[in-house]
Amino acid sequence: MWGLGYGLKRIDSPTTLCYYPPTMSQDKLIRMVSEGDEKGVGKGHIYYTRKNKKKHAQTKFEFKKFNPVAKTHTVYKEKK
Repeated sequence: MWGLGYGLKRIDSPTTLCYYPPTMSQDKLIRMVSEGDEKGVGKGHIYYTRKNKKKHAQTKFEFKKFNPVAKTHTVYKEKK
């Protein structure tokens, strides 16, 4: 398999093309883990997002995002 541009790769024969959607760059990817609501519901739910390491090298991200398990907005913190 070799790349032919954005998301196109050849599979097995030179005439067969298959589309693969572009994925996130793995070196910029960080994991955001939910702290859960006040009762602990939804704790451990994970979001993946990107981080500019040049701009935010020393800071840990902390956001309020929607937690589908708790069905409310909860705090998500960056984890390794």
